[in-house]
Amino acid sequence: MTADTASHTITLDRITKRYGTTTAVNGLSLSVERGEMFGLIGPDGAGKTTTIRLICGLLQADAGTARVLGLDPVGDHRRLTDSVGYLSQRFSLYGDLSVDENVAFFAEIHGVRDYAARRDRLLEMTQLAPFRTRLADRLSGGMKQKLALACTLVHEPALIVLDEPTTGVDPVSRREFWKLLSEFLSQGITIVMATPYLDEAERCSRVALLHDGRLLACDRPGALRLTLPGALYEVVVGEHRRAATILRQIPGVSDVQMFGERAHVRLVGADADAATALASLLVSAGLAVASVRPIPTSLEDVFIARLGGAPAA
Repeated sequence: MTADTASHTITLDRITKRYGTTTAVNGLSLSVERGEMFGLIGPDGAGKTTTIRLICGLLQADAGTARVLGLDPVGDHRRLTDSVGYLSQRFSLYGDLSVDENVAFFAEIHGVRDYAARRDRLLEMTQLAPFRTRLADRLSGGMKQKLALACTLVHEPALIVLDEPTTGVDPVSRREFWKLLSEFLSQGITIVMATPYLDEAERCSRVALLHDGRLLACDRPGALRLTLPGALYEVVVGEHRRAATILRQIPGVSDVQMFGERAHVRLVGADADAATALASLLVSAGLAVASVRPIPTSLEDVFIARLGGAPAA
C-alpha cells in the first residue's frame, strides 16, 4: 500500500458494473479520504446504489479494482463487515421488536459483547431513549431512520455507508439526521452518502457528481461552483420560452437554464449594471419582467452545466 492510498478509506479504480446490456457504473474512479463526509450525487439511475453496493462488497465488479479500508470488498467481505456499517434504502428493522431489542439484535449478529452502554449512548444521541420499549412498527418514518442508524453504528464501524437515508423523511427529521451525522463525523468516522438532494450535497466535504454511471466531476462543493465562469442572475419573467430565446441572443450570455418562469442566466464579463441591462433588454422586447437579481452558483447549476458539456473556467 502506498502512502497515498493509506490515507484513503475507499479507492475505486476504473470500476465497471453491468446488468445484462445495461451499464450501471462505467469506468468509475474516485477515492474517499479517512474522516471525511463524501457524497455520491445524482438522479435516479445515475449509478449511486450500484456504487454503494460495490463498496460494501455486495456486488462483484465486471472490471476495475476496489479497496475499502485496504481490503477487497468481495474477497475480504467477512473481515470488512466488522468495520463497515451499511444503511440501505430499505433497511430491515424488525417491527415486532422494540427499539431496545432491535439494537440488541444487530449488536449480537455483529458479535458485540457488553453493548448495553453503547446502545444507551446511541439511543440518547438519536433521541430515542424515551421510546426504547416501543415496537419499531409504531415509530414514525424519521424515528425509524434514526433507529436504523443506531443499529448500523452499534458495532462501532470505521466507515458508514448510507444509501439515500433521508428519502421520504420529513424536513425536521432530515435536519435531525444531519445533526447526528455531523456528530459521528466529529468522532472520526468516515461517511459515504448517496443522495439525490443537492442541498444535502452542500454539507459534504467532497462530492462526486454521477450521471448514467459516469463521473461528471469530483471535488469540494465550493470548488465545483467556481468552475463555472462569469456571474449568475435569476430572471423572473413571463412568456418564459420567448424570454429564453431572447436571453440566449444577448452578447456575453453563456448559458440559460429555465425553471418554470425563473431563468438562470450566466453572463461572462458582467458589470455592476448587468441586472438593469438584462431587464431593459427584455422589457424593450415587450416582456413583463418581475425581477432580475444576482444569485450564487449552486451545485444544481454545476450539474446541469456538466450535463450540457459547458466548458469549465
